[in-house]
Amino acid sequence: MKHTLVVLVEDKPGVLNRVASLFRRRSFNIESIAVGHTETEGLSRMTIVVDGSATQVEQGRKQLSKIIEVVKVTDITGESTIHRELALIKVKANSATRSEIIQIVDIFRASIVDVAADSLMIEVTGDEDKIESLCNLLRGYGIKELARTGPIAMTRGLSGPIHVEAEKKGTASREARENKQK
Repeated sequence: MKHTLVVLVEDKPGVLNRVASLFRRRSFNIESIAVGHTETEGLSRMTIVVDGSATQVEQGRKQLSKIIEVVKVTDITGESTIHRELALIKVKANSATRSEIIQIVDIFRASIVDVAADSLMIEVTGDEDKIESLCNLLRGYGIKELARTGPIAMTRGLSGPIHVEAEKKGTASREARENKQK
């Protein structure tokens, strides 16, 4: 079963490598990983999708929380969430097919971000099914190149499980985690 983990980490070099290595050592296949800055300076948010049993993922989650730079780990698989993914798709296009491709792009509420004599580049955001459906339709025209981010996710509502309280931020929490590991 696929699980979505949201991990808040200190924004420092090497953290992504330590997180990925932890999964590698446990023979997890990371389906996707997306990392970016958060609303809090010095913290980054990782959205990691892994395939495994609930007990395997829970063990991985516990091991992740032991990494010093990890502030919080939450498995949001069973939560009410919004998942979004971004894709850039370069499709073969000539004067005969260009208008058909543009109609398909409009139906999916995607955008054309680059036009060349022999291709169109399309940007689309949405859930995995939407992006797969668009890709399947565009394959008939010839996809020249495809880049996808993998999903990012947030729980619905005002406060989610990944919220970090003020007292857990910064140096105090880092020192507490370091002492906890000793």
